[in-house]
Amino acid sequence: MKKILLSIGAIALSAGVYAQPKTAALPQKTAFQTSSPWIPQIDVRSDIAIVYGVNDRPGMTFEQRVQSWRDHGYQTQFMTGIAWGEYKDYFLGKWDGINHLGVGQVTVKGDTIFHGKDMPYVVPVKSFVEYMKTAVIKRVIDAGITDIFLEEPEFWARAGYSAPFKEEWQKYYGFPWKPQHESAENTYLSSKLKYHLYYEAIKETSNYAKAYGRSKGKSIKVYIATHSLVNYSSWQIVSPEASLASLPGIDGYIAQVWTGTSREPTFYDGQKKERVFENAFLEYGSMVSMTAPTGRKMYFLTDPIEDWPRDWADYKKNYQATFTAKLLYPMVADYEVMPWPERIYTHPYKVANSNEKVLIPQYYSTQMQIMVNALNSMPKSPTRVSGVNGIGVLMSNTLMFQRFPTHNGYDDPQFSNFYGQTLPLLKRGVPVQTVHMENLQYAATLKGIKVLVVSYSNMKPVSADVHAALAKWVKAGGVLIYCGRDDDPYQTVMDWWDTKGNKFTAPSQHLFKLMNINAASAKQKYSYGKGTVYIIRQNPKEFVLDANADPKFIDVVKAGYEQDAKAGTLLFKNSLYLERGPYDVVSVMDENADSKPYNIKGPVIDLFDPQLPVLAEKVVNPGEQSLLYNVNRIVNKTKPQVLAAAARAYEEKVQGARYSFVVKSPIQTLNSMRVLLPGKPNVIKVTDSKGQPVADVKTSWDASSKTVFLGFANDPEGIKVELSW
Repeated sequence: MKKILLSIGAIALSAGVYAQPKTAALPQKTAFQTSSPWIPQIDVRSDIAIVYGVNDRPGMTFEQRVQSWRDHGYQTQFMTGIAWGEYKDYFLGKWDGINHLGVGQVTVKGDTIFHGKDMPYVVPVKSFVEYMKTAVIKRVIDAGITDIFLEEPEFWARAGYSAPFKEEWQKYYGFPWKPQHESAENTYLSSKLKYHLYYEAIKETSNYAKAYGRSKGKSIKVYIATHSLVNYSSWQIVSPEASLASLPGIDGYIAQVWTGTSREPTFYDGQKKERVFENAFLEYGSMVSMTAPTGRKMYFLTDPIEDWPRDWADYKKNYQATFTAKLLYPMVADYEVMPWPERIYTHPYKVANSNEKVLIPQYYSTQMQIMVNALNSMPKSPTRVSGVNGIGVLMSNTLMFQRFPTHNGYDDPQFSNFYGQTLPLLKRGVPVQTVHMENLQYAATLKGIKVLVVSYSNMKPVSADVHAALAKWVKAGGVLIYCGRDDDPYQTVMDWWDTKGNKFTAPSQHLFKLMNINAASAKQKYSYGKGTVYIIRQNPKEFVLDANADPKFIDVVKAGYEQDAKAGTLLFKNSLYLERGPYDVVSVMDENADSKPYNIKGPVIDLFDPQLPVLAEKVVNPGEQSLLYNVNRIVNKTKPQVLAAAARAYEEKVQGARYSFVVKSPIQTLNSMRVLLPGKPNVIKVTDSKGQPVADVKTSWDASSKTVFLGFANDPEGIKVELSW
């Protein structure tokens, strides 16, 4: 993710043997990434510390930085940029005697796109890939790390004018480079090349990591940390995205979704504004659809702040929205709980409605740590989000290929052709799923999908096999709704549907021919085998750019679901709700004809409130989200246990009528916790790591939930709690 790296004072460590501890039996469920050595202010207590960057610091080597986290009980993994990074030894010539600043991505104006000083976004040429392998990956594996994250393979859509890119064009296409601003076809070809270059760079780098690891007797895993396809398409960036999920050398992903990506304004009902929850829900969904059929591991990330300076109230509101969105995907239960804890805990940001800057307020750090610690126990769940789960929208990596520049008057403001297919459904409480075209080869991709919405207004099919798979699905009973005028300038770019004997002037013509459909007729509805095809001759952006423009689209989806798929009633509502183990997750959407709140009966513990109140009922209003711990769904109510806390519990012991544990969390933060007990405690003892009593401990008993509330200052060295009843 785009970030602000903060300098943390180096901690002198003695040199030693940097062997990764044996971790086979340890959980690898939660993680955070950091460029800092361990300091007590950022001791987040996740399973994994992902150490960022291979650079040495004054007074501290990379290996010592890694060891500082191991010394405090963390499993250590590694992350580094694959398109940019602190690679000045490469860029400025120290590595091989050649200055490589010329490999930067260049715009039509001749400007290099930089991520920081002497840090260009690169065209991943051979020398850069070789540097990544020998100067970065090799050193990391030699330091005993076996899990490597390659971050953000990004090629800006506005780039593509450098000498190295022109050379790669000639090698790839066999004819001279063509400037992308001159035609839609040039843009499309340029984007395909950008995509290919990073695909090959990652393929080669990951294969090297696996092979070098094997030579050392180690099994190396390689992951990609990447924004969603929704965001990259919106932000006009090209990346390999879904195709990497099928590479043998790639073991999984981090879905980089956070306030900064999700607050990108969208059009709906004629209004352009931020819709953070809805956008985040679609972003996480696209990451699930990208990887689920392949079985690759997926970490979901969200961020308690973001890259751009706002204020703490803004961060809190949008963190809750993105956090709720990710929890509504119960098939994912591994998380990067935060990036850059050093900037979250040690960097001052604005106070709302003032110019004053302060460190993270204690109410917010407490709430954040309660949420983060919930992730340590968040279960996968077979439950489904409330509403109809059988409606999908097809998407493809080629969504990134048509975003920049504008040709022949073609425009897709704020990526509205995508949101025109999704927001009208999501805003009506339909948890619409995205379906990756690149994964249609897997049987699981369309499993459970009753109605599939397809448009080639903002993407194009990657091969004829896509249409063969879609036609097969329709023939077996699927309902396909095609939306599009097929009038954008990318319909006739040089690709498979109009080359090598194919002479279609729009790719949809090939799909319709496979299903014996005469799309030139005035009909809207067609039959093929057991299935149905609807053709709406509107570009999906038309459903959202103007007010009240989506009822026709919604009516067709409803008819397709209820009458053709015979899948039941297409229920419209203003909320999404998920029961996930003991947790209740709910979001109530605004901009809906239904303005009623969502009510949940208690007793429930409100995890978005740092005081962890026990409520007899929780009321969630439109535009709000909520995360609750439902006391009624505790599996064993006779067992003493920590239900919620702004610290992580260790060394739990139950001996008769006595329960004890140790909790750890960053220094200079406050702990709030709710502990389930068989009865009201008559002894509460709280001591620090030296056995001294902790001052100012707050306690209260709630009879309705049989929980005791405890509040006291956190300490990464550990606070011991002993309770007797």
